[in-house]
Amino acid sequence: MGEQPIYSTRAHVFQIDPNTKKNWVPTSKHAVTVSYFYDSTRNVYRIISLDGSKAIINSTITPNMTFTKTSQKFGQWADSRANTVYGLGFSSENHLLKFAEKFAEFKEAARLAKEKSQEKMELTSTPSQESATGDVQAPLTPESINGTDDERATPDATPNSEPRPEPSQNALPFSHSAAINKHWEAELAALKGNNAKLTAALLESTANVKQWKQQLAAYQEEAERLHKRVTELECVSGQTNVIKSHKTELNQTIEELESTLKAKEKELEKLKEEVENANQLQAQRDSLTEKLQETETRNKDLESQLTELEKRLESSQLEQETFRRNLKSLLEILDGKIFELTELRDNLAKLIEGS
Repeated sequence: MGEQPIYSTRAHVFQIDPNTKKNWVPTSKHAVTVSYFYDSTRNVYRIISLDGSKAIINSTITPNMTFTKTSQKFGQWADSRANTVYGLGFSSENHLLKFAEKFAEFKEAARLAKEKSQEKMELTSTPSQESATGDVQAPLTPESINGTDDERATPDATPNSEPRPEPSQNALPFSHSAAINKHWEAELAALKGNNAKLTAALLESTANVKQWKQQLAAYQEEAERLHKRVTELECVSGQTNVIKSHKTELNQTIEELESTLKAKEKELEKLKEEVENANQLQAQRDSLTEKLQETETRNKDLESQLTELEKRLESSQLEQETFRRNLKSLLEILDGKIFELTELRDNLAKLIEGS
């Protein structure tokens, strides 16, 4: 039957930077289809993803692989055969959990398939080993060396023949002894060859284990760094909310101060008019002068407050500009997500129309 897709989803595909082993490099400009395939002829599970005609993921699932969820919408796994780490960014946490569930399911199936294949190999190799052992350990008897009793029986002596001495039954013919020595030498050479092959395989396995341990340590270090980065981003998000609330409070304070300033300006104009009209009333003029002095003092206070508020407003505008930039980047990310959702909706609509 060949390979057949058994589960598919859509995600953004990333690979670890081969130079730094820390940064993620996107391998697709937009979300692509990521599928699990099963090869019934070889009993193998694979993860495959295509971006057009280019294969950006071709990873065979082995029992040693582990799919790690590093955030609510991002997961990764290491492929030692491809010498890389794959990362997938999903549109929702449910898609990530479903993919991780399938990964664990197919990983267990790969483990069971590997155990069954090892059992078959052991069953097929056991009879040959037993037969070889039986051939080597077969006891040497006088019958097997010198032949059977019928073969050892001498032909009837003719009247003219002279009597021949019977050979000793414990004596080994020279030719038979040389053949046995050659047999044992061949067996010894075969055992030495097998021993050398097993030693080489053991050394190679030890080297692979060391390499896998180093890769695992690097992946764990990368996972810890990503967790710290996520924590920092969450802290930044919390600070953004605080900045929003602080900005709202500042805007309210500025509006209140502006209204107060307008009221004071109106009051000052009124007092000036009263001073101009109070030339005939000295007492009123004195009182108005005192009020004017008080107003000027308050005006100075207000000017100092206004200067301070202008400084605060300038710093607030800088913070607002920074916030706008951050908000713009968030909007760009949101536009990408909306595009992905629109693309997903179009694909679902096409699937519905096709069905």
